[in-house]
Amino acid sequence: MHSEADLRAPIGIFDSGFGGLTVARAVLDLLPHEDLVYLGDTARAPYGPRPIAEVREFALECLDRLVAHGVRALVIACNTASAAVLRDARERYAVPIIEVVLPAARRAVAATATDRVGVICTQATATSQAYDDALAVAPHVTLTTAVCPRFVEFVEAGITGGPDLLAVARDYLAPIQAAGCDTLILGCTHYPLLEGVISYVLGEDVTLVSSATTCARSVFSTLTDLDLLSGDERPGQRLFLTTGDPRRFAELGRRLIGDLVDEVAQVPVGRG
Repeated sequence: MHSEADLRAPIGIFDSGFGGLTVARAVLDLLPHEDLVYLGDTARAPYGPRPIAEVREFALECLDRLVAHGVRALVIACNTASAAVLRDARERYAVPIIEVVLPAARRAVAATATDRVGVICTQATATSQAYDDALAVAPHVTLTTAVCPRFVEFVEAGITGGPDLLAVARDYLAPIQAAGCDTLILGCTHYPLLEGVISYVLGEDVTLVSSATTCARSVFSTLTDLDLLSGDERPGQRLFLTTGDPRRFAELGRRLIGDLVDEVAQVPVGRG
């Protein structure tokens, strides 16, 4: 049995920047009565172009901070960080760890009819081969990977449409089209905010698998299986932390996911 204090502890969500807000929104849609604390390392984002060792260092600093905050579960809402630190995190922390890669891979295998799956992601995620490893259990599936670094720039500038983005999307998604993929994993939690343009380029016949949505479902099932849902009926409390500018975080966060972003506080970069 878990104590009442355990069940009132917040769910901790970590991302390198703003993309994990898509996970936070999906989690709150499923679990509106749970308390949540979100930490975005926006001062050092994006993680995608960084070496894996540096991503690991930064991500563990942030996860340590959330654990010190007293969370009851950790959600690594960043594909790049999941690829870099998942094994370390599961050895390091006593709370459940939920990540984005494996749930999305499983959903894609279930969704594909042609066994041709694509993934779009950052360079660090592609280099880690995290999705290749996750799909190793389905050797009949052919995976095509496309690196889409500028997608993060567009999202964090608040741009989710327009001719410039459309031109970049056509270029990035050309290998996915050439491979005849019928299912595409949005392998960065920024990318669900670009579903409109991605679906427009690929067409309605291509199934988009959001790593944010599948991660949120995994959070729900994990906490249910472990009897870690609070059972409270009051609205959950939300706290957003950023290593960058809290005003910018609040402004962009509200633009991207609405009034779910309320209180934003700044925390120091690193272990300070």
